[in-house]
Amino acid sequence: MTDRLHHFDPATNDTADLRRAFGRFATGVTVVTVQTPHGPLGMTANSFSSVSLDPPLVLWSPGKSSKRHDAFAVAPHFAIHVLGADQQPLADHFAANGDGFDLFNWSAGPNGAPTLDGCLTTFHCDTFAVHPAGDHSVILGQVTHGAYNVDLNAPALLFEQSRFGTFSADKRLV
Repeated sequence: MTDRLHHFDPATNDTADLRRAFGRFATGVTVVTVQTPHGPLGMTANSFSSVSLDPPLVLWSPGKSSKRHDAFAVAPHFAIHVLGADQQPLADHFAANGDGFDLFNWSAGPNGAPTLDGCLTTFHCDTFAVHPAGDHSVILGQVTHGAYNVDLNAPALLFEQSRFGTFSADKRLV
């Protein structure tokens, strides 16, 4: 059998191999929102994860090089929106722009963070902790309110290898 693995050293200055390897892990797609003194701000993120049920904690990791990083790192509250398969335009918009909320239906959530309509799940969070982590920050949020789409068959928007897509269940699971 031929070894089909490409081996690399992540300590080198070339991060392309590491980025390619990270990209092999399919993730859901979220938009994180916060209210700032200048208005609502959003950012697309696939670095979201649940952390704890008691207390209810989630995390996400914005890049420090982002112009939006500091607004999220100092915010007392934020909202995380898990996107459905039909919401790629929302993901694309907030990947490139932090503003432009007038293009989408939204309202202020229970903690004041902008809440985007039509998402599969929304978590309203109080910032629990912010930790430096290399070229990113890890932002932990304590969930204070949540909502989810009751249609549990509604597909999520996924991201893998720099591509958007959806999950298709293999009925041959062993």
